[in-house]
Amino acid sequence: MSPRIDRIPAGIVNLADYERLASERVDSATWAWLDGAAGDELTRRANREAWDALWLHPRVLRPLAHGHTRVHLFGREWPQPVLVAPVAYQRAVHPDGEWATAWGAAAQGAGLVLSLQASAPLESVARAMQADAGRGPLWMQLYWHPDRGWMQELLARIEAAGYEALVLTVDAPVSGVRDRERRAGAGVPPEVRSVNLVDRPRAEARGAGPAASHVFDHLALAAPGWDDVAWLASRTRLPLLLKGVLHADDARQAQAVGAAGVVVSNHGGRTLDTAVPTAWALPRIVEAVGDAMPVLVDGGIRRGTDVLKALALGARAVLVGRPIVCALACAGALGVAHALRLLRDELEAAMALCGCATLEQIDRAVLWSEEPAHEEAASHGRADAPARTHRACAR
Repeated sequence: MSPRIDRIPAGIVNLADYERLASERVDSATWAWLDGAAGDELTRRANREAWDALWLHPRVLRPLAHGHTRVHLFGREWPQPVLVAPVAYQRAVHPDGEWATAWGAAAQGAGLVLSLQASAPLESVARAMQADAGRGPLWMQLYWHPDRGWMQELLARIEAAGYEALVLTVDAPVSGVRDRERRAGAGVPPEVRSVNLVDRPRAEARGAGPAASHVFDHLALAAPGWDDVAWLASRTRLPLLLKGVLHADDARQAQAVGAAGVVVSNHGGRTLDTAVPTAWALPRIVEAVGDAMPVLVDGGIRRGTDVLKALALGARAVLVGRPIVCALACAGALGVAHALRLLRDELEAAMALCGCATLEQIDRAVLWSEEPAHEEAASHGRADAPARTHRACAR
């Protein structure tokens, strides 16, 4: 299969431009599904505002020659610390769907996390990604199903296709209450399906009767627990990351049951409205696990400066979802590649302006602190004064 030949629309200079243009091109019901979030969408907005609330503290006259954005994670090096987050049903916005996203991500050395609810077969998406020698990592996102036999068969498919890690979404035992979708009668076109789930066993229907709870007497019966995570980690040779972790105690428990990493995420605000912004939760998770496991983050990242801030707070890489799918909607594979290139260019510029030639040089000192850093405090006779990063990331 070859990609459609699309053109980059005129006037696109950042990811927000792609989102604005996609809102005009995608039909209203599909847009409500893609862009909407839970409840009053406060968490969705707060994700963005939390990154904006962090201020950078540039350094000057630092050596920058031969700098780069390469990252090393789970045994492989790749060109930039960005992965495309798992987004379902991408053929709802472009005929090439997940194939185009794979082509665009591979062309820019970004990673791809394919959604289990993809509208293209996981094997063919893997082939599209693997055709590029300079590609980033290829990971597979999972939702839990209580039929462990079916899960084991799925793991075998994923491993055979060449995926390099598993990302289990753990923050959606039930769907969020998405008002915008309900008002719009949102839904993807009927011809767009989760093609990798056609053979999934039906969960047993329970909880009949007027007093039954659809959440607690039906959906929650199929939700995973920590013993399921431990089982999953023991049944695969691939590293297993848990996506949707916002609490430090959950991050520690993930370590205890064999997870290889966590993704700090609130599902883009699509599950629980007023859940904490990811920029606030990230430093607590990093502090909780230390160097024992890598921490990644998503939610509201739209600029290279956001990527820099996430790395300064301890993330090893970031995931970006909605704006990449918006670029897909506007210009297919070329749009995806262009959006990822814009993000990388912005990251490189931000790094250079903050005096960082490599990702290893990025730390909390890149962020403005309300109190002087250690060396500044020492010069004022306060050598033991702790640096306190701007309150927006310490809450």
